Amino acid sequence: MADRIPISYFQKHDAVHLAQSLLGKTLVRKFPDGRELRAQITETEAYFGSDDLASHASKGRTPRTELMFRDGGVVYVYLIYGRYWLLNIVTGKAEQPEAVLIRGLSTVNGPGRIGNLLQLDRSFYGEDLGSSERLWIEDAISEGEISAGPRIGVDYAGEVWKNMPWRFVLVSV
Repeated sequence: MADRIPISYFQKHDAVHLAQSLLGKTLVRKFPDGRELRAQITETEAYFGSDDLASHASKGRTPRTELMFRDGGVVYVYLIYGRYWLLNIVTGKAEQPEAVLIRGLSTVNGPGRIGNLLQLDRSFYGEDLGSSERLWIEDAISEGEISAGPRIGVDYAGEVWKNMPWRFVLVSV
């Protein structure tokens, strides 16, 4: 079994760097019945602070976004379309709201599908990746090349922000 990535790792890197460095790492979900799901992270998106109009933090501090203003290494989940919980990892230092959306795994693509596969719900909001017994990320050697492109589904943010090349995909070689 590989080593769990310590919470300090998420705090010393900004979202754009972390979105790239998480590619190839192993996401682990331990279910209440003891089963474990292990999958390689294959696609991510970075959301970079209050100025990033595609980020929830651009609307300021709200009950929903409060967690993004904390130190990195905690899980930020939110519900979309009333049925999909999306998995985000808060990054960086407190008061600098940044997060990485997990968009793809080796077992499934699409952030909504990932939430369903992992059986995420509101109880994961604020989960500490350094100590959680049900969700964590393990170090792994990444093989392949990284492709960068614009983020998906953020047209509302305007041309500059929607076209930031902050979606990263691990491409097999």
